[in-house]
Amino acid sequence: SEFPEGFDTMVGERGVTLSGGQKQRVCIARSLIKEPKALVLDDCLSAVDTHTEERILRGLREYMHSRTSIIISHRISTVKDADEIIVLDDGAIVEHGSHDALVASGGLYHELYEKQLLEEELAGKN
Repeated sequence: SEFPEGFDTMVGERGVTLSGGQKQRVCIARSLIKEPKALVLDDCLSAVDTHTEERILRGLREYMHSRTSIIISHRISTVKDADEIIVLDDGAIVEHGSHDALVASGGLYHELYEKQLLEEELAGKN
């Protein structure tokens, strides 16, 4: 909806006229057009705001239903609805489970979750 000519909008070589978030959304759209059975998204929503992230993730959940998706992210909000979350620390798996189980465990995921909640609260007050 942001491109005045839809799919025919010229964005310049290598998307130089696009913002970081727009580039990420275009990359996701390009990968979905191929109707993959599996999709790997590596920090694909880092440049979008949380409202846009929620909309994209809702659409991805619907689209990827009965398909495999691996989402790599530093944001808890990006992975919290995943069937299985794997937590890495210095390249090693240190925890895995659902969001609720990992928050309840009090481990690294819990620490990251609490830190990100606090950051969101502080950002909301400014």
